[in-house]
Amino acid sequence: EASAYVPVVVPVELLSFSSSVSDDDVTLNWTTATETNNSGFQIERNTPLNPLSRGEAEGRGVWENISFVSGNGTTTEKKTYSFKDENLSTGKYQYRLKQIDFDGTFEYSNIDEAEIFPPAKFSLEQNFPNPFNPTTKISWQSPVNSLQILKIYDVLGNEVATLVNEYRTAGKYKAEFNANNLASGIYYYKIIAGDFSQTKKMVLIK
Repeated sequence: EASAYVPVVVPVELLSFSSSVSDDDVTLNWTTATETNNSGFQIERNTPLNPLSRGEAEGRGVWENISFVSGNGTTTEKKTYSFKDENLSTGKYQYRLKQIDFDGTFEYSNIDEAEIFPPAKFSLEQNFPNPFNPTTKISWQSPVNSLQILKIYDVLGNEVATLVNEYRTAGKYKAEFNANNLASGIYYYKIIAGDFSQTKKMVLIK
């Protein structure tokens, strides 16, 4: 049957739309040749791992609006835009631009796909700041999906805190430790993820 949809010609000419990946960030870049009444670009992201995005429900409610970048109104000059989507989990992501005119008409760009790969190896970073008072951040990365446990011990080996104890996917993580209720001294933090475990020392100075 004939569709009642009549395409609206939006006078914004998109020359290019692409993405680049660095660690766990995706940077989107796009360029326009000309713009007329361009309010801006709504940036939408779809995570294909979402079960809703398979089969029948494809495209229904799984595209999220994650940001808006203002356009240049009306211009005949080439304009370049970029947006950074940061701290993403391991997986594939799809992006599209919804270019919106001041009168509300809009048009979608092509879809661009980017993939965040899991870290290549296990690592536990030195906490920062160190020495600290009373809070510090602990970063680690795991190349496997596994139960991940991060605990703090005193010098006698007594457990003083459990910061993380849950199943997590491969990726990079950060946890904050607040030692407000502890005495000054040396403490140890230990990560266990799958077959991997590592312990490092930190100093609390009050």
